[in-house]
Amino acid sequence: MNSQTSNSALPQHIAVIMDGNRRWAKARALPVALGHAAGARRVRAMVPACTDRGVRFVTLFAFSTENWQRPKDEVSALMRLLTVYLQKEVSDMNVKGVRLRVVGDIQGFDARMQALIRDAEANTAHNTTITLTIAANYGGRWDMLQAVKAWQAAHPGESAEAMDSAGLENHLSMAYAPPPDLLIRTGGESRVSNFLLWQLAYTELFFTDVLWPAFTPAVLDQAIAWYGTCDRRFGGSSTKHPFVDSSLKAS
Repeated sequence: MNSQTSNSALPQHIAVIMDGNRRWAKARALPVALGHAAGARRVRAMVPACTDRGVRFVTLFAFSTENWQRPKDEVSALMRLLTVYLQKEVSDMNVKGVRLRVVGDIQGFDARMQALIRDAEANTAHNTTITLTIAANYGGRWDMLQAVKAWQAAHPGESAEAMDSAGLENHLSMAYAPPPDLLIRTGGESRVSNFLLWQLAYTELFFTDVLWPAFTPAVLDQAIAWYGTCDRRFGGSSTKHPFVDSSLKAS
C-alpha cells in the first residue's frame, strides 16, 4: 500500500495504543527501559510511514493517567524518553511538515516538561502535512470531565441542560481533529484502556499480536487494508461520519 491508496479506503486519522514494550524487552532479557526506548524509535518510523500513505492525523497513546502506578524507575525512564523526544525531534518535524500537539493533563508534569511541550507545539504550529498528537498523562474519562468543566466555564450561570454533544465536543482535548477512523492496538490485548473514549464511538478497531517495538510499515499496511474492507454506516445507512465537522483540518 502506498500514497496512491484510494481515499475512500484510507483512514484520515489513525490512533495507536502502543502496547508491548515491556514484553518485548523481557523476551530479550533486557531492562524495561530499553523496551520503551525501542518503542520510541518505532514512533520515528511510524509518522513518516503514515505521511507516505496519505494519513493526515496520527494520535499515539504514550502515557496514561494510570501509568503513574508503574514502578518509579519505569516512570522516570518514560519521562526521560519524552523529554528527549521533545528536545531532539522538532527540527526533523519541521523538515517533514509534522505539526505536534500534546493532549492530556500536562499540569501533572514538572515545569521543565510543560515548557518543552509548549515550545514544541509552538515551533511546529505552522506545519500542515500531518498532525502528530501525543497523548501524555491522558485518560478518556479525564478528557470528558475536563470538557464538561470547560463548557461550564464558558457558559457561566447556564444549566447543564443547555449542553449538547456538539457543544461538549468543542471542549474535548482533540477538538482540532476529526475522530479517529482507525484504532490500532499492538501487543495482543483487545481493549481501549481509557483512550479517547468519546472520540472512538464509531472508530474501527484493529488488534494485532505484534509488540510495538516490532511494528513495521507492513503491519500498518495490513491494518489499513483491513480498514478498507469495513462497511462504515455509523448506525445508519450513510457512510458519512455524523460527528465529523468538514471544516476540521490541520491548521
